[in-house]
Amino acid sequence: MIKVATIINEPPSGKYIEKIYDILSCWNSQEWSWIKFTDDDYNEWCGEFRGKAKSVVVSPKNRSIIVLTSDYLYRLDIINGDLIEVEPQPQYENLTVSPTGKIVIADCYNIFICELTLHEKIMLDTPIKMDNIEFKDWKDGKLLIICEEFLNWNNSFELEFDDNLSEINIIKSY
Repeated sequence: MIKVATIINEPPSGKYIEKIYDILSCWNSQEWSWIKFTDDDYNEWCGEFRGKAKSVVVSPKNRSIIVLTSDYLYRLDIINGDLIEVEPQPQYENLTVSPTGKIVIADCYNIFICELTLHEKIMLDTPIKMDNIEFKDWKDGKLLIICEEFLNWNNSFELEFDDNLSEINIIKSY
């Protein structure tokens, strides 16, 4: 089972066993990303993904690895790295996995939860209209989120996503 997934620079040829995740589309960019995978026996291999890398998370509870690039959102099997599903041309900027295994994704203006598949997202209700959403750290089942108010960029907020309640609250504004 894959335990760790890390974004890396292009490795020297032959350093790792490589698996290419290429989706045929006329909309593909010319950029590629590399993710190094490490299993429970410390074996390492590398995946090559279409698009510029943004984020990668491992979700043991969902038995998935989620890779976000500028071209695609990939969901891989945690056992062997096989491609399970893919979403083309995602507008997402942030990605994290909650302590309960929910995949939390944000574009510039909204936050979504995926529990089972990438295509079945639930958009979370938020106390303000957001812009420039940035995920910070998880602490005690709560995710710290920094954002600005939409169309009022002088008004910044710290928000908190409660994983157990699946709700977002304002902590403070500044």
